[in-house]
Amino acid sequence: MLLAFELSGEHSTIPASEALACLESLHVDFKVHLRLDGCLVIDVKNDARRIVGLLSERLSMTHHIIGVLGIGGAGEEDVLDTVKRADIRFEGTYSIRVRRIKTYSKVNTELLERRIGEIFHRKGFRADLKNPGVQFRVLLTEDKSIFGYIMGSINRGAFEARKPHYKPFFYPGVLMPRVARALVNMAKPGQYLLDPFCGTGGILVEAGLIGIKAIGGDVQRKLLLGAKMNLDHYKVDYSLMYQDACLMALCDESVDAAVTDPPYGRSAAIKSESLEHLLACSLKEIYRVLKKGKRAVFISERQIEVIAEEAGFRIVEKHLQRVHKSLTRRIYVLEK
Repeated sequence: MLLAFELSGEHSTIPASEALACLESLHVDFKVHLRLDGCLVIDVKNDARRIVGLLSERLSMTHHIIGVLGIGGAGEEDVLDTVKRADIRFEGTYSIRVRRIKTYSKVNTELLERRIGEIFHRKGFRADLKNPGVQFRVLLTEDKSIFGYIMGSINRGAFEARKPHYKPFFYPGVLMPRVARALVNMAKPGQYLLDPFCGTGGILVEAGLIGIKAIGGDVQRKLLLGAKMNLDHYKVDYSLMYQDACLMALCDESVDAAVTDPPYGRSAAIKSESLEHLLACSLKEIYRVLKKGKRAVFISERQIEVIAEEAGFRIVEKHLQRVHKSLTRRIYVLEK
């Protein structure tokens, strides 16, 4: 079965990477059918409905997961032809929405929705825009249209409610929850996830909320106490340690994943010889405690390709996220 991920537009590469990593960590038998700007279409061999349910509770940078009924051209007549040819079977009421991805299409979406509604009406289906039984959707991308029905949606409001300033303990300069969750998913965590620069615990909260046992460390006691407040508030399974990220009290190959945002470019106390030394030795420690074949997601404002490879890692992916004019995050996905 074909599933389409209607990706969020807040980043150009992270949403698709998150979706694919989630599928892999859930051991889904799939292959990529289409990879478009703002939309990822996969062919799933497993129980699609169960998979969609799991993904809907886990993903952060996806709007909807759509069961695909047809793929065609992006023009108005192409879309109508795709809808006419689709095998549409359902009971109850429906609604139809057409969404343009970015500015690729100039189609009048309201007019197209009415014309699709006429096709449904001729087939004997009854519309209900307020409380439909089935929500149909058309995505207009670069040169294709994706027609299908919504099987699952991500509750983005829950991430908004967990913004840093709404938590019991707040400290400026931390990751937004949607970004933190996406990075956790990209790390493909198993039982344990480590953040050796945990700060206020934002990454650990997102890991814990999807059932991962969170392990955090920091050299600032004030932040560790704040992290404890936040983690207790969300009732996740965690352990916190007052420790140096360059000398961690963890056994070799004891964690399944690591995600961390070191204190680069921030007014934070760095108990190390230099920032370069901190990055290099912490990467070596993360490599030591990470299990073989597992991933670490490491954020830096500096290029760390050389020191990551010197630590033993293979660079799997690199994503850039512009925070403001003077700060661009480099997000590295590393593998041991």
